[in-house]
Amino acid sequence: MFAPCAGGVNSYVFGIMQNSFIASSPYDPVGWHGTTILCVRRGPCVAMAGDGQVTLGSTVIKGNARKVRRIGPSGSILAGFAGATADAFTLLERLEAKLERYPNQLERACVELAKDWRTDRYLRRLEAMMAVADAEHSYTLTGNGDVLEPEDGVIAIGSGGNYALSAARALLGVEGMGAEEIVRRSMQIAGDICVYTNHAVRVETLETRAATGDV
Repeated sequence: MFAPCAGGVNSYVFGIMQNSFIASSPYDPVGWHGTTILCVRRGPCVAMAGDGQVTLGSTVIKGNARKVRRIGPSGSILAGFAGATADAFTLLERLEAKLERYPNQLERACVELAKDWRTDRYLRRLEAMMAVADAEHSYTLTGNGDVLEPEDGVIAIGSGGNYALSAARALLGVEGMGAEEIVRRSMQIAGDICVYTNHAVRVETLETRAATGDV
């Protein structure tokens, strides 16, 4: 039986609701302290950015972590992660293995990884999310088995993801602004708002199919 909080009934109810909210889903952005990943696809370019802050509780452990990487043949795929570092690297290794099995099929590789992530007892314990992009598609991968492709070409994950997402969608309405500039400005805004996100932003870019002329 739960004991009432010192603040009375209201504090007791709020405490129960707060605990339930935090525990409701391991993929709630509130839990992803220390990370913001943003990916924007526009015109001839897709850009992915990640901040450098690593947080343990209320302490900043590191300010220049690298959370966005190039994987796949010739670095043709961008991958960013939010969550536990060891878990994220495990998932990156698994994704690279899937890409070797299904070359030039990012969607298939992501779906196969999501299936394993959802059903494998070991992988189900991994606490991370991923954003991946190649010259044609962008996806968000979660431990729920989701492989999500955005309608507007914008993906954001992590504790500051909603701030970066809102800024990026607004900046998409500005003519003449490219994908890289959008992610840099959006990450700046996210860093100004989210205490778990800093301004040590690393950006990686790829040419899209529109730029290369491939069909």
